[in-house]
Amino acid sequence: MIGKNLKYLRNKHKLSQQGLSDVLDIPRTTLGDYERSKTEPNIAMLIKMSKQFDVKVDDLINKDLSLSEYEVLKNKVMRVLAITVNEDNEGNIELVDSKAEAGYLDSYQNPEYIKELPRIQFPNIPRGTYRGFEITGESMLPIESGSIIIASYVERLDEVKDDKTYIVISKKDGLVYKRLRLDKDKNQLVLSSDNELYLPYTIDFEEIDELWQYYAHLSFSDSKTSSDVMMDSRINDIQKKVGDLHRKLLN
Repeated sequence: MIGKNLKYLRNKHKLSQQGLSDVLDIPRTTLGDYERSKTEPNIAMLIKMSKQFDVKVDDLINKDLSLSEYEVLKNKVMRVLAITVNEDNEGNIELVDSKAEAGYLDSYQNPEYIKELPRIQFPNIPRGTYRGFEITGESMLPIESGSIIIASYVERLDEVKDDKTYIVISKKDGLVYKRLRLDKDKNQLVLSSDNELYLPYTIDFEEIDELWQYYAHLSFSDSKTSSDVMMDSRINDIQKKVGDLHRKLLN
């Protein structure tokens, strides 16, 4: 791991090959050979490197130090969050599309899996930890199936704001996008859909693995189509209720 770790640490500290070779008092070509794993530094040089970057020699040799950037949260309720960072040590926006959803539910704690997710750019976004999720179904119309929700990571359940929308990752339901309400007395979240055809339901705090608050969304068709679909759903619902009422009156 020496070559990979050395290159990672150099980039993290924004050092050029020449800059680091000057600090270590070695030729730049020698440093390049270390990073390409063509040659290995001796013990004295390893100690010098470990002091320069404040890492253990054993970690420099045996651990993939780049993975240390991934675990940013350990919480009694929600699990460890894995993220990737860019060259400026800022979090990327990884995209979990519908094809990746099943794999995400199994591997969202695995830094190597997160590392392979596609990344998207979003302009003028505030600092924070974000992820993109493609949603499916019609429970949150007029935001339609296939839209991508850009959401920010929620570290604690007491940060949940009633009647705001969130991506909820849980053992019970997998990945869902819902409007939430916090029920502290019962240690539950109440999940509601914007489409009235879908009934609210609850989920216990201990079943929640990740929570992401809506920031923005990307839609890929015009809003009139979404509105028409929602209106059709409401009309169908009204027609069904009228039909049920008519049958009861006949009986």
